[in-house]
Amino acid sequence: MALSLNSSSTQVAEFLMICFPGMQDTQHWLSVPLTPLLVLALGANVVLLLAIHQEASLHEPMYYLLAILSLLDVILCLTVIPKVLLIFWFNMKPISFTGCFLQMFVMNTFLPMESSTFLIMAYDRYVAICHPLHYPSIITEQFVVKAAIFIIFRNLLATLPTPILAARLDYCAGNVIENCICANISVARLSCGDIHLNKLYQFVSVWCLLGSDLVLILLSYCFILRAVLRLQSGGAATKALSTCGSHLILILFFYTLLLVFIFTNKAGKKVPAEVPILLNVLHHLIPPALNPIVYGVRTQEIKHGILKLLKYKK
Repeated sequence: MALSLNSSSTQVAEFLMICFPGMQDTQHWLSVPLTPLLVLALGANVVLLLAIHQEASLHEPMYYLLAILSLLDVILCLTVIPKVLLIFWFNMKPISFTGCFLQMFVMNTFLPMESSTFLIMAYDRYVAICHPLHYPSIITEQFVVKAAIFIIFRNLLATLPTPILAARLDYCAGNVIENCICANISVARLSCGDIHLNKLYQFVSVWCLLGSDLVLILLSYCFILRAVLRLQSGGAATKALSTCGSHLILILFFYTLLLVFIFTNKAGKKVPAEVPILLNVLHHLIPPALNPIVYGVRTQEIKHGILKLLKYKK
């Protein structure tokens, strides 16, 4: 291990991620459910991306937004879960200093990007149901491009300071991360310096980004529900609710799991340390596995596109 404690200015060259501190002898069994979930998440999202790419009927703004969501899911999965499985399978706990902060950057940037994508998708549904006549002129391919630029730069600029603040600290107290992931606070706790600024910035950035997204999403669906209840045709109302149902299910699951993780993490010793660690891992795996499945089951156009893709491959 490249770690020296001879001076307070010595930086570590690598960290050791031990995952679950109280489950060192049994944590490898968690790879049994995590491995098929990873295969499902990657396979389902890749199939969905290929279906959207090849099926001409899916070349619409709504499906392009779904493709963005799938791409973010794949990146988040590949950033976190393979390393977790390597720890479980082969006890490969070391991660380089640079690799750790690169993982931290991707997680802290792409997770809010996914939240922003849900927000844009909620706005897409709001326009489709509340202003259907203006939908073709508002939700265009140019709108999707602008939305993608907004998603990237808004979250990149807001979250970039998190890994930078963590990387500037002096890590001379130890290099053992009691986590499966290079989470900001888990890593910063190993430093010899003051981490109050790190904690404050993460708290403010997370609640400003994800909190504002959640409020605007809920507001959009309140307007959608009001518009649906005013529809005279029961069939039209059912179709509108069905169209939005898949969006709302995934959005609520995404934020519920995230909020449970945040509150259990804040609970400290009242909750076993393994609980927030497990929730953090699952949050990078279960939503990516569910997203393409829910959309594939509930959206006829996507279902037909996937079936055509699978028949074409055969």
